[in-house]
Amino acid sequence: MQWDLGLQGLAALGAMSLGFGVFAGLVVGKGVAGRLLATAITTVACFGVGLVTSEVLFGWATEEDLQPNIDGLSRDEVLLSCVLTTALVVLVMRYLAHRAGDPKSPGARHVIGRH
Repeated sequence: MQWDLGLQGLAALGAMSLGFGVFAGLVVGKGVAGRLLATAITTVACFGVGLVTSEVLFGWATEEDLQPNIDGLSRDEVLLSCVLTTALVVLVMRYLAHRAGDPKSPGARHVIGRH
């Protein structure tokens, strides 16, 4: 497999990932620690999923096949995968925060960010 993602494509992927991370941090819930954790997790997850989407799943496509293509980055496909990744991270973090607030749920003390 040949990786054709250039610096401009990596920069665009990083900017998109950070944007989705900030969005997730704003909608995930209360507390600065939870928001920062959601931002970090979503940013890293979107970058990884976007890299796999662009270079593995759609790495076979030429620039003519996938438009727009930013220096080897399949932008539309990466945006769709980042939307799905962000939604998944937000839903899981909100579920875990809800479980941590319910004293009847088993393992409520072992949720990330709660002590």
